[in-house]
Amino acid sequence: MATAADHASFLPPVLTFLSAAVIGVPIFRLLGQSAVLGYLVAGVVIGPSGLSLITEPETARSVSELGVVLLLFIVGLELEISRLISLRRDILGLGTLQLGLCALALGGLGFLTGLSAGAATVIGIALALSATAVALQLLEERRDLASPYGQRAFAVLLFQDLSIVGILAFLPLIAQTGPSGGGEAWIGTALQSAGTAVAAVIGVVLVGRYGLNPFFRLLAASGAREVMTAAALLVVLGTALLMEEVGLSMAMGAFLAGLLLAESNFRHQLEADIEPFRGMLLGLFFMSVGMSIDLTLVAQNWLGLFLATLGAILIKVALIAGLFRLFGSSWLDGLRGAAVLAPAGEFAFVLLPVGQELGLVDGPAGRLAIALAAITMLIGPIGAKVLDGVLSRRATAPLEPEHEVIEDAEARVLVIGFGRFGHILNQVLLAQGLSVTVIDKDVEQIRSAARFGFRVYYGDGTRLDVLRSSGAGKAEVVCICIDDPEATLKIVDLVHAEFPAARTYVRVFDRVQAIEAMGRDVDYQIRETFESALAFGRATLEALGLSPEEAARTVDDVRKRDLARLVLQQAGEPL
Repeated sequence: MATAADHASFLPPVLTFLSAAVIGVPIFRLLGQSAVLGYLVAGVVIGPSGLSLITEPETARSVSELGVVLLLFIVGLELEISRLISLRRDILGLGTLQLGLCALALGGLGFLTGLSAGAATVIGIALALSATAVALQLLEERRDLASPYGQRAFAVLLFQDLSIVGILAFLPLIAQTGPSGGGEAWIGTALQSAGTAVAAVIGVVLVGRYGLNPFFRLLAASGAREVMTAAALLVVLGTALLMEEVGLSMAMGAFLAGLLLAESNFRHQLEADIEPFRGMLLGLFFMSVGMSIDLTLVAQNWLGLFLATLGAILIKVALIAGLFRLFGSSWLDGLRGAAVLAPAGEFAFVLLPVGQELGLVDGPAGRLAIALAAITMLIGPIGAKVLDGVLSRRATAPLEPEHEVIEDAEARVLVIGFGRFGHILNQVLLAQGLSVTVIDKDVEQIRSAARFGFRVYYGDGTRLDVLRSSGAGKAEVVCICIDDPEATLKIVDLVHAEFPAARTYVRVFDRVQAIEAMGRDVDYQIRETFESALAFGRATLEALGLSPEEAARTVDDVRKRDLARLVLQQAGEPL
């Protein structure tokens, strides 16, 4: 019969992890550093090379990898399939070039320093991969995951996850020697593995498309909240395990599950149920990486590891920034994206042991490479933070003017955007003698407005400091008239959070953005072409012989029915 001591044996390591997290992370956050760094350092302290409070980091990592799985599930939940399709150029083009060029450069450097061709290939690929957990955590902390450079970084990470099955199939081929190494057998095995993986993905897509919504609807009808949480974990972990069994990564399976549920009515409930598990397990993963750093090995080879870490990070930053620039990013965004992708990835701890088992990488080289990968994950967040600070200071100077100091920031109305829509709105307001402040970040629009006698200030409405200096805190109404949907919603969120007394009047692009604006409780929203189309339709009806009164009633009926559909769509009702 099990004793109380047996039942409690798991508590000391759990308490150790929790204590390390609640002590280490707040300290590093107070120092202005990323939470990732706090977890990594905490792992070093409690691991075998530190206080030896945890002696088997491998056991912790096997559990903590679920944190990466849940992170990718939540990312999938928040990503629309249309956005994924729009990223196909970055996923296939940028992702392929990043992995290929970085692996070639890092592997070539290893070969020049004395590694065998096989070892250089494995280590080059392992270091070329990026840390999905670190990169996404940094982007989330900056709230930059939806930014252009954040989306490109995510596309690269997604391609790397997709490429793992091919890389693992490729390693046995390069391990074979001699003329009868069985190349044909390898090709057959590789094709069989690829076919199995494709079949599994198709099966998951079909089940997710036609089975998950009815499944969750049935569970929701039971009224048992804990069953919904269990079902969410079942879907995520089950899909992850299936993908791992067919040769893909668990993270890839979880991302696919999230993507399939992104359009579900239960999306927000699932995200809320998964989030607590994701945060704790992801922190445990970072601590397990810190525990894997052998400080004795690092001390014995500190100069070589320091130079190798510096060289690997600089090479990846230079290549990735150049590729981002080639694919349309600015140099500023390219450097930011490169900084978050510079650390070696979680799969380095998978590929390097496989390389050792196949005889491609010898013991000492493998241990040093694992230490190098872990150190890049430790140093990477620091470098990203420093680089981001430097770029933020430099970004204020060169190409665009600073936002202007507004002479009278106490106007009753703040108008953001002075395009065709904002121009007409401004005429209406000024015709009543109202005090209006107008800002726009398009220099040509400002110059054009000046020619017609309008005073428009330069300023980016997505920046809180600009809104504050523009008088948003004293304005009765903030009119958002820009044509960038993401920036529009960002401004709405800023105004609601920082200036709750101001009413938000929003020009939206289409029905999708109109529903999102309604979900944010804006005071008034109008689609840019809706009312003009109704006026056009009314005039057409009158031209066809209807009386003005009858035409007006028809238009009013269309307007009311459209509003009713919007309300139903906002509530998630199918139409």
